[in-house]
Amino acid sequence: ADDRAFKLPAPLAALSLPAMVVGVVLLLVGWGIGSFAASPRIGMSAYLVAFMYCFTLAIGCLFFVMIQHLVRAGWSVVIRRLAELVMIAIIPLSILFVPIIATLLFGEGTLYGWDVDGYDEIFHLKTAVWKEKSRWLNQYWFAARAILYLGVYIWLALYFYRGSVEQDSTGELKATERMQYLAGPCVMAFALTTSFAAFDWVMSLAPMWFSTMFGVYIFAGSILSAHCLLCLGSWILQKQGAIRDEVSVEHYHDLGKYIFGFIFFWTYISFSQYLLIWYGNIPEETEWFYHRQVGEWGLLSIFIIFFHWIIPFMGTMSRHVRRRPTLMACWAAYILILHFVDVYWMIMPEAATVAPGEAPASINVISVLAPLLCSVGMVSAMLGYVLRVADANRIVAVRDPRLAESIAFENI
Repeated sequence: ADDRAFKLPAPLAALSLPAMVVGVVLLLVGWGIGSFAASPRIGMSAYLVAFMYCFTLAIGCLFFVMIQHLVRAGWSVVIRRLAELVMIAIIPLSILFVPIIATLLFGEGTLYGWDVDGYDEIFHLKTAVWKEKSRWLNQYWFAARAILYLGVYIWLALYFYRGSVEQDSTGELKATERMQYLAGPCVMAFALTTSFAAFDWVMSLAPMWFSTMFGVYIFAGSILSAHCLLCLGSWILQKQGAIRDEVSVEHYHDLGKYIFGFIFFWTYISFSQYLLIWYGNIPEETEWFYHRQVGEWGLLSIFIIFFHWIIPFMGTMSRHVRRRPTLMACWAAYILILHFVDVYWMIMPEAATVAPGEAPASINVISVLAPLLCSVGMVSAMLGYVLRVADANRIVAVRDPRLAESIAFENI
């Protein structure tokens, strides 16, 4: 249990504070560029892109941990602690959600258009329809729900993280049995919370648009990016001398299979959502996709089809690739970059749609640079926090009852 291979390598631990400081600076610079060089709404939309990118990584890792306990998986024990370390970042991310709530309480329409007084009159909506909609979309109820969602995520992350760390100390089987026992109800709570959070935080940017599949779409991107993060993180740790014997080609092979599978799952959900809305052809449903089919956004949509689906799908299909850790780490990094493009595509077109018939925000230097700097900054700050927590613990669950099974794991 005290083997140095189970501790965070010193060079990585030393990056904790610099990563957090640089991250905060870049986050502020990105927000400032968007807010002052363009508009406050562009600045806060860029901030929301960064938040949702980091948030999806964290909840994807949270789901990974819960599902491993639910099915009592043995293969994943040696990499599960990495997911536990990332999911605990939900705590600082919850603090970073405060500026988003503040836009509702102090900045009318700065981020969410429905926060503008007289929104129904501006968009010529029926008063009765908007009255029903605003029962859900109003400042204080939105803030209360956000606190509830984040509270659920924090409880889930702390419960599974503390249980895992406790077992490192005591070696008792009870900790694992406790987490397995509650994994089922926790997954159901996670599913409901993620769906409603996706509806509130992203879908309500276009308040008259709705899709019952949108929560699953957010989840699909989350779990895909989480597997990529685990693959890339394991590779980096091994390059620094940690967990070289514990994480083998077999684990990369399994991560590769999951990455390949969830690329297809993400594509399936994306296409299904589009197809249902396309053949339904209801105006309030089609507008959201229409904005993403014309002009620059249409080109970005085609870019995502080819570069987020077809290329990584073909690139990770081969067993030869999945059993090459360096190749899988490169594909994982690539998909994580494309996940940012996907989040950008979801949020930024709504950054300027504040009047009837107004075109979505254009793709220009400011509307790209601001979200990019904000996202790099928030990722850096999140990474610094994760490294700080990792340095205080082990990077492998050293007394998990299935550790030996995980180390000896082989693909058929």
